[in-house]
Amino acid sequence: MKELLLAENIELIPKILLYAFYIAAIIQFVFFWIVFLRFAFFTKAPVIKTEQQKPVSVIIVAKNEYQNLKRNLPRILEQDYPDFEVILVNHASEDDTEYLIREFSNKYKNLKYVVVQDNINFFSGKKFPLSVGIKSAKNDIVLLTDADCYPDSEHWIASMQAQFTTKKDIVLGYGAYEERKGLLNKIIRYDTLRVGMMYLSMARWGMPYMGVGRNLTYRKQVFFEQNGFQSHYHIPSGDDDLFINSAANRKNTSIAIGKDARTISSPKLSFYDWYYQKKRHLTTGKHYKFLHLFILGIWDISTLVFFSTAIILLSLQAQIITISIILAIRLLSQLIITKKTMLLLGEKKLLLISPLLEILILVLNPIISITSIFTKKRKW
Repeated sequence: MKELLLAENIELIPKILLYAFYIAAIIQFVFFWIVFLRFAFFTKAPVIKTEQQKPVSVIIVAKNEYQNLKRNLPRILEQDYPDFEVILVNHASEDDTEYLIREFSNKYKNLKYVVVQDNINFFSGKKFPLSVGIKSAKNDIVLLTDADCYPDSEHWIASMQAQFTTKKDIVLGYGAYEERKGLLNKIIRYDTLRVGMMYLSMARWGMPYMGVGRNLTYRKQVFFEQNGFQSHYHIPSGDDDLFINSAANRKNTSIAIGKDARTISSPKLSFYDWYYQKKRHLTTGKHYKFLHLFILGIWDISTLVFFSTAIILLSLQAQIITISIILAIRLLSQLIITKKTMLLLGEKKLLLISPLLEILILVLNPIISITSIFTKKRKW
């Protein structure tokens, strides 16, 4: 009797796996052809006329970023925009940042310099110096970026502001990474594309849940209404995504995409450095609202279940033709949506290798999340 029951249970395993595969496949197709599709075919807004452009304060927080500032700051200060200031917050730098800013201040009259010493920053990370920068801004609209970022166009400020209307207080942008040789660079750029596709798609559906500090703009009023970063000051990171997760909603948020609206950053050159960057993003994400965590979890879990059950079922030679057809449709869906997204966000040379990169990231993310429990946190 026991042997009979055992045999029956073993026979049920392929059926259970097959049902799990079908459910995961349905979820995947819902994301590709409903959630992502609306963003993939997004129409960019035209840049508004000069007389309609509002004054902007660009804010950068820098800590020991002399080389990056020397390279990137002129590209921001020389933007083709009628009225803007650039506020550089020097967060206790020990390099030659101060001397560089003095030199730039003589050339660029729209550069404003603020110094924040470590002994007055009672919190880890850049939330306090960023708050100082925002409060120092003379304009209502603040545009945030990082010291290691540069605009991909002289019309960056204008393109980001093109999405502001009387009803919109927040505009989410995209921050790309420079193309370099090697697998790590492809992983970084595809992961950035993948994350961008998700948060920009969700924003298009009226559920904005994050933004990136490399390219993000909002009204100062929103910052003060949220009491700044007060609700999550105890978390070192999250000045961008946690703030947006709390402040953004379907009515007050828009997105800006395209070559003119994006920034480009220097990518990490070692897996070790990228690991810590990715760990910070993943650990911050657990503080999102429940609905956002649920949707993101459904996407990640369904992707994992889809591929793992497909591999097991094919190895068991169960429903080979059906599974192969569904795998092919899923691959085609991914390639179509990825191609459209790459065109919108200005990414290149990732399409053909994207299925492999998808699986690598699917494996790496849980590993980084688990190992992050046992590794030390970085303050900056």
